[in-house]
Amino acid sequence: MNAPIEPHRFTLEPFEANRFANLCGQFDEHLRLIEQRLDLEIRNRGNQFELVGPADVAQAAEHLLRRLYRETKSIELSPDTVHLFLQESAMEELGNSSTTPNISLRTRKGNIRPRGVNQQRYVQSILDNDINFGIGPAGTGKTYLAVACAVDALEREQIRRILLVRPAVEAGEKLGFLPGDLAQKIDPYLRPLYDALYEMLGFEQVARLIEKQVIEIAPLAYMRGRTLNNSFIILDESQNTTLEQMKMFLTRIGFGSTAVITGDITQVDLPRGTKSGLAHVIEVLKDVNGISFTHFKPKDVVRHPLVQRIVEAYEAFEEKQPQAGNRGEAR
Repeated sequence: MNAPIEPHRFTLEPFEANRFANLCGQFDEHLRLIEQRLDLEIRNRGNQFELVGPADVAQAAEHLLRRLYRETKSIELSPDTVHLFLQESAMEELGNSSTTPNISLRTRKGNIRPRGVNQQRYVQSILDNDINFGIGPAGTGKTYLAVACAVDALEREQIRRILLVRPAVEAGEKLGFLPGDLAQKIDPYLRPLYDALYEMLGFEQVARLIEKQVIEIAPLAYMRGRTLNNSFIILDESQNTTLEQMKMFLTRIGFGSTAVITGDITQVDLPRGTKSGLAHVIEVLKDVNGISFTHFKPKDVVRHPLVQRIVEAYEAFEEKQPQAGNRGEAR
């Protein structure tokens, strides 16, 4: 017979009732979430804990609980916060988490810290390189962190302006049926970029900066013929660029500028038979110095846990399908 698993014991110090209640959550919902996700049992009497499960999992859970307890000094924990820390613990060995660079981006509404190894590497690559690619599924923070890096650079006066760019490609809907000129038609497609800016700078400040043209939001077609110096340029949804558009965009980059190109090569909305400029540029520029590529996976999703499972389910389903007929590629 197998010997019973010896519980892993530890104590959280110093014991402060308010912080401990914050850690556990209403009706211990935070502890139950950790139990469910890490597949172990958490027992506690006050601040004395017993963790029942495989030794490596119990050790990781202790590190997670200690980190969350430290966070209770400054923030009110929520299931979403606990989920983010769990996502991070799934991406790295928690026992070595202290070796992860402590990167923080400054915005008017507060500091933003990338979560997990891949987000940390992504932000560090943006800080170190002039041209950066963030490639992966929805919910991994590609666009949000790129906007945060741009706002941080503007706040530190490292750049003079921010340009947010998207290709004007329909995702099943037709632009021609929307009212207004091209800029007004594409406005709904830029909404995620607006939302990130509002969260980091505030609505009134964003409106002022757009009026002063410190922040410019434009369709990709408007970039032709321009050279962009001392700017932070973000090309979002870049999987919907053609080969020519991607080359055009990359050759707009001037002195003192940083460019971030984000996209998901599984979500191409280009006409049948048109190859994605993002898929193409990965092969063309993969060995060029000064250009970074960060590839996100479903495990990097930082939205609701179901989003990660949905992405993984689609990925598994598509792997079983015949290779011919990939969307937006040689179909």
